Amino acid sequence: MATSSLSDLKFKVAFAIWWLIWSVLQLMVLLDFGLKPYPAFVDSIVSNSLLAATCLVISNNMRYYLPRQEKYWYVLLVSLGLSAAWLVMVRVALWTLLGADTEYMALLLRSTSLRYGVAFLMVACMAMMSLLWYTQQEQKETDDRKMEAERIVKDAELFKLRQQLQPHFLFNSLNSISALTVIQPEKARHMIQQLSDFLRSSIRNDQLLWSTLSEELTYLQLYLDIEQVRFGYRLKTEITIADDTLTMKLPSMLLQPIVENAIKFGLYDTVGEVIITIQARSEKGMLRVSIQNPFDTETLPPAGTGFGLSAIQRRLYLTFARNDLLQTRHEENHFTTTVTIPQIV
Repeated sequence: MATSSLSDLKFKVAFAIWWLIWSVLQLMVLLDFGLKPYPAFVDSIVSNSLLAATCLVISNNMRYYLPRQEKYWYVLLVSLGLSAAWLVMVRVALWTLLGADTEYMALLLRSTSLRYGVAFLMVACMAMMSLLWYTQQEQKETDDRKMEAERIVKDAELFKLRQQLQPHFLFNSLNSISALTVIQPEKARHMIQQLSDFLRSSIRNDQLLWSTLSEELTYLQLYLDIEQVRFGYRLKTEITIADDTLTMKLPSMLLQPIVENAIKFGLYDTVGEVIITIQARSEKGMLRVSIQNPFDTETLPPAGTGFGLSAIQRRLYLTFARNDLLQTRHEENHFTTTVTIPQIV
């Protein structure tokens, strides 16, 4: 709204400057034709004031009605009609004011065709400029509305993706707590407290679009503490973080579902100790986080939806409009997921 008002003000100022310059030019031309200063001044003021009013009429018409390309003849007809109406009003006004000056009236009659031609050019130019101006304004408003709609849809999809990631973990944790309440009630109480801290942190982080790596690791540690209670000695983690990456930014709550995926497939159908490694480094000004888990090459993991990694892929695309930021690879009996996060300044 403020931008529109400023544009209207600039238009009015430019229009007033044009009216003043054109009035002075016409006055000089009339004086060169030998008219006395008074009739020349009256002619210039009356003619250009009515011409300015005519231009404003057609400009205002373009504001509320923009003809499409197949109807541009409408602009031509309106310009011809308004120019004719302007000529009639000018002749009536000048006849009323200067009718007693025979020399001036003779010049007025001789210049009828010239006046009409100049008026038509002015009105037609104003019509075309207004048409272009308001067409651009309409297109800009349409683009703004489209961008806002796309932003709302993108934010809604991101929110939905983030919300869908939590139930899988919660169900597993609640099942573990249920099992522990009978055989190890103390561990069950401890896990409930950890789950409470995790959910509180999750709600707080869910309101943020971005986190530092340091904040994300704090949140991730809460999740790992809960998983440690579930799996006991079997789950080991090795976290290697370069110091210069701790303040780098990444989408909030991005790493937890990747680590959850690594734990799920790393501990599937195994009874021994499993080490999940997490590494973060800065590379070409971007944050690169790699999460690695072992897997049994002779045992296929259970068929799943693949929702975790696909959701991360979708979040990264919606945020950065790139499909190459999530990479996976497997070498021998290790599976590695690597996320690259461009740093937005």
